[in-house]
Amino acid sequence: MSIEDRADAVKKNIEGKAQEAIGELTGDPEDKTQGKAKQIEAEAEHAKEDVKDNVKKTIDKA
Repeated sequence: MSIEDRADAVKKNIEGKAQEAIGELTGDPEDKTQGKAKQIEAEAEHAKEDVKDNVKKTIDKA
């Protein structure tokens, strides 16, 4: 996984956590939902890049 991709996923996760927390503080369910969605998207990006890393390692071993 490229460092840029991982950094983008971490950034999206942090943004999501912040947005969810703001939603909690203000009582805005839309902010909470959007923040949680960003976190889930970041997790999916990490998983996708982990798979790519594992495929690359497997190919390099062959």
